[in-house]
Amino acid sequence: MIPYGRQSINQDDINEVARVLKSDWLTQGPKIKEFEKSLAEYCGAKYAVAVSSGTAALHLAYLAADLKTGDEVITTPNTFAATANMLLAVGAKPVFCDIRPDTYNIDEEQIEKYITQKTKAIVPVHFAGHPCEMDKILKTAKKHGLLVIEDACHALGAKYKNKKIGSIGDMTVFSFHPVKSITTGEGGAVLTNNKNLYNKLVHLRSHGITKDKNGFNVMTVLGYNYRLTDIQATLGLSQMKRLDNFINTRHKIVDWYNQELKNIKEIILPVELLNSRSSWHIYVIRTAKQETRNKLAKYLKNNGVGVNFHYPAVYSHPYYKNMGYKNTNLDNTENYHCSCITLPLYPDLKKSDVDYICNKIKSFYSK
Repeated sequence: MIPYGRQSINQDDINEVARVLKSDWLTQGPKIKEFEKSLAEYCGAKYAVAVSSGTAALHLAYLAADLKTGDEVITTPNTFAATANMLLAVGAKPVFCDIRPDTYNIDEEQIEKYITQKTKAIVPVHFAGHPCEMDKILKTAKKHGLLVIEDACHALGAKYKNKKIGSIGDMTVFSFHPVKSITTGEGGAVLTNNKNLYNKLVHLRSHGITKDKNGFNVMTVLGYNYRLTDIQATLGLSQMKRLDNFINTRHKIVDWYNQELKNIKEIILPVELLNSRSSWHIYVIRTAKQETRNKLAKYLKNNGVGVNFHYPAVYSHPYYKNMGYKNTNLDNTENYHCSCITLPLYPDLKKSDVDYICNKIKSFYSK
């Protein structure tokens, strides 16, 4: 089976992790700061706070933003559930805005109509690694005094108008799960240019405990154990050395797919807009006829191709329906999530694998 995504680990990664395992620090050591510095410098941000997962990063970002019960936050339904779940975790209400029909990102032109007196933030998600239209989103946020928290769990290495994702909004959240741009096993980070937010994030990451003037540990807020280990940070540091190569390779694989699939009129290929450079976390095609999607997916799986679906609309999950979203129905989102199929994409994917996958798609439609 060709998986839809997987990590790329080389001997340098293994050697670096082995060195840490033999050192005095397995966690709360110097590699954390080194990894954070590497992330911040790469993305052009002032501060980075490494944490145990992308979900933990979202939770801390929402806490640092002082989101609480009664607050509303505008986001996209085309995302992994964690984006909205962590809003619920702090008591805030996700307000779902429809997506664009081209990039499948939040439709920046529709955001303003969802803003109320209760709205406190906008959480755009850079779906599949393609940046959202941040200029318009920031303009809308500034007009209404809202924070912008970017869910960039797909988008480490992406650029919007020659600015790296991670340096644009009030806070930016990354994930280092094995299928992402780089991996630390599990892991995540929040990047910001705001020192006050940075201090909150650091404090909340480790139980809300700090040192008093006498050097004693004192807890001043309710925090969490969302720390990343030095073992994970070291793997991340090693992976960062190959990040640009990973992104370039993903672009090459996308070119292979596009070349092979461009003449199949029954499917719709993903796009990359001129003002953006995607990190190509995933490669999503759509079937022109919704009723064909499941048949094509089943055919590919039966032929050893590990396709996936990114994503069912968050509001369509049974939990969210029971939470009051039963009647939520957004046209572009509905059209998208009934027709999307994620094809395999990762740096070690071979040209022969892509040819095999594309030939199976051609074979399916030739019957």
